[in-house]
Amino acid sequence: MLFMDRQEAGRQLGARLEHLRGRNAVVLGLPRGGVPVAFEVARAIGAPLDVCLVRKLGVPFQPELGMGAIGEDGVRVINDAVVREARVPREEVAQVEEHEREVLERRGRRYRGTHEPVSVEGRTVVVVDDGVATGSTARAACRIARARGAERIVLAVPVAPSDWTERLGGEADELVSVATPRDFFAIGQFYADFAQTDDEEVADCLRRAAGRPASTASAPRSPETEVEVSAGAVRLMGQLTVPDEAPGIVVFAHGSGSSRHSPRNQFVAAGLNRAGLGTLLFDLLTEEEEQDRGNVFDTGLLAGRLTDATRWLRTRAGYEGPAVGYFGASTGAAAALWAAAEPEARIAAVVSRGGRPDLAGSRLPAVTAPTLLIVGGADPIVLDLNRQAQARLHCENHLSIVPGATHLFEEPGTLEVVTDLARDWFTDHMAPAHV
Repeated sequence: MLFMDRQEAGRQLGARLEHLRGRNAVVLGLPRGGVPVAFEVARAIGAPLDVCLVRKLGVPFQPELGMGAIGEDGVRVINDAVVREARVPREEVAQVEEHEREVLERRGRRYRGTHEPVSVEGRTVVVVDDGVATGSTARAACRIARARGAERIVLAVPVAPSDWTERLGGEADELVSVATPRDFFAIGQFYADFAQTDDEEVADCLRRAAGRPASTASAPRSPETEVEVSAGAVRLMGQLTVPDEAPGIVVFAHGSGSSRHSPRNQFVAAGLNRAGLGTLLFDLLTEEEEQDRGNVFDTGLLAGRLTDATRWLRTRAGYEGPAVGYFGASTGAAAALWAAAEPEARIAAVVSRGGRPDLAGSRLPAVTAPTLLIVGGADPIVLDLNRQAQARLHCENHLSIVPGATHLFEEPGTLEVVTDLARDWFTDHMAPAHV
């Protein structure tokens, strides 16, 4: 362990960058974790702070394969070789870019409010993150900064692998790292406190760096409301939390033996609420129905309840506009995918945590909602089932493996990783629903 937290890491990094004071520099932090580090660097060298917003352009049928990247000011960097080899038509490239541009603009408004980005043209740009692992994000950020007119680029991080200069030396004019240990497995191993950074902390760093007062965006989120969800002839208890101007509401489908009070789902829901998303946690079965263990594993029945709950949610006054997403845990993930496959579902995105998507069976190819499968690296049986299920999905999809996590994600820090992944997936894919 090298640093107590990101603030200390930023102060140590800032001390290494004193030579940039008075050099017309601007510091760009990579959201989210890089921004608290960048705040300390900007303060140390007396430079303005902004965020570096980058979005990868993924190949439509293989989103993890990047065919380019976009940044602010209309900047785009296209890898023509990948586009040619993947045979992506020009119109599909344009469609992917349009979607990612919308995500980029939403994030910019979330972080800066009505304030314009800091100009980088003709300036020394210091790109800062809380560490470098693969370097893909840092590489894209440097290229975007260059395309925006930066005269000189300095890539600065508190910690990086020992071979990072060989990997990234061509992307920046100067590379600075406080430490480059040989035994490098993950950035978090070098921090005593590596808690997730939320959107409000990013916005707060930008406000403080610019000397602006706190905005009303930092006001407490709307309190949760106990509700009765109508599902056909039955009434199911639930907790509905909808922050002001939420772009979407995520409906949770818990696993067998759990309920709306699931501490893991409650933890994830709180993280989504902090990001401005609404959540609905509800019991899929009545107390009497739960006595029959056959109901607990009846995917069709549970999917029907999820569909009914979605219909109930959309008919509530004031909730017609926001998009609806599904978060399914364990067997609840199968119900979420089953329900998302319904022809009129109009589900914006699905996230599965330690799920059993295989139980959705023949329904998987009919799912159109972008789907994220999150599985623990120490959960080999479920991981294999998710890989098999992923092969049957025709929609945009991704499998994220959380290293060292078992089925229930009880290991320290693993549920935080799940929350970060889910938050990013939903915020990137949710837009107001259209009938």
